[in-house]
Amino acid sequence: MTPEKIVENHKKYVLQSWSKQGNLNPIPVAKAEGIYFYDFDGNKYTDMSSQLVNLNLGYGNKAIGDAIKEQVDKFCFVGPSYATEAKSTLAEMIINLLPDSFGKVFFTNAGADANENAVKIARMFTGRNKVFSRYRSYHGSSFGAGNLTGEPRRYPLEPGIPGFVKFFDPYVYREAVEFESEEAATKYYLTKLREQIIYEAPDSVAAIVMETITGSNGVIIPPKGYLPGVRRICDEFGILMICDEVMAGWCRTGKMFAFQNFDVVPDIVSFAKGVTCGYVPLGGVAVSQKIADYFDDHLLSCGLTYSGHPLACAAGVACVNYYSEANILDNVNKVGKVLGEILEEMKEKHPCVGDVRYIGLFSAIELVKDKKTKEPLVPYGKDEKGIMGSLVGMLKKKKFMTYSHENMLFVNPPLIITEEQIREEMVKMDEVLTYVDNELI
Repeated sequence: MTPEKIVENHKKYVLQSWSKQGNLNPIPVAKAEGIYFYDFDGNKYTDMSSQLVNLNLGYGNKAIGDAIKEQVDKFCFVGPSYATEAKSTLAEMIINLLPDSFGKVFFTNAGADANENAVKIARMFTGRNKVFSRYRSYHGSSFGAGNLTGEPRRYPLEPGIPGFVKFFDPYVYREAVEFESEEAATKYYLTKLREQIIYEAPDSVAAIVMETITGSNGVIIPPKGYLPGVRRICDEFGILMICDEVMAGWCRTGKMFAFQNFDVVPDIVSFAKGVTCGYVPLGGVAVSQKIADYFDDHLLSCGLTYSGHPLACAAGVACVNYYSEANILDNVNKVGKVLGEILEEMKEKHPCVGDVRYIGLFSAIELVKDKKTKEPLVPYGKDEKGIMGSLVGMLKKKKFMTYSHENMLFVNPPLIITEEQIREEMVKMDEVLTYVDNELI
């Protein structure tokens, strides 16, 4: 098939996610390797978002590919009620990476159904119905996960499911209150959360669900003491703490899981994306031993045809092994330090950069019209002139491939990126930010 025919068929027959369909012009991808992919004309594009922040190990990882091929030669599929080497091995590996309090894994197809099943498990275990999640959050777009989600992508699902309660993020940069310290901010946010739980009746609340570090809504890193404080509130009222590690997990933040940066242990962890780096779709819910034991004599009313799919689990085993064998965490922390320094330089240099947030190779650049007032470059939930899309388009012309959300640009490259590559690509970002300074503010 010619590249022209590939694009023609895509536009004619495919409904593309999160897009108005009429003016699409997708790049036909011919091949990919490392942090780069290529079109049929040989143009090389640098993947600076790890696709959807899932392609942590980049393209063409031989260990993962070989593991999938080996499983294909054995068998491609059996149902969830059968034991397979790949599934059993991966489950053990994941539990061994988590704190000692964890016991078992329920495998899903991706992140959205991981979060849906995490909520179901919490409600079954506690016998309670309400679930707290944050406004600046994205947990998936299926009906349950979409009701967990707090930002505008939940709107098509409304009116929503009763019992889903939203609270505000510890988004210190945009808070109207001026805090003297991170600890003061933490005290404020925890006080308001605890008050809200009391108003909702604590014995009706099954779980608090949080992206450990808010991802596509701005890489919002919790202030000092915040997550341990949420843990204390959960313990006080018998509420389960669920950390959504779909985007932030699997070495992205310089730790295997993001919650390990904050001296806290959740009851449930949802994951996906980096567990296979997208080579085969896979997600899951890891639960504490206490929760696992509960279902020894209570029905686990969760089920998916492809739960623990053999090809996905084989990919997962190879992928998780590779993180360790290739010392990926060392590279994330080394190159992440360089990325952080570059971002701080950009914040100092560019009037349009209001804030930069980064941890490991997980980062966002927040664009403003005025640094003093913090007025965003585009209003929340609105970009009628398509300003952010045009900036992504400018980066695309420079073969720097990433995405935007609200008034932010994201830099979340594959975790195998080198210092030389990150410096080379961030020059392109600097050029686009200079355009914003001169033309848009």
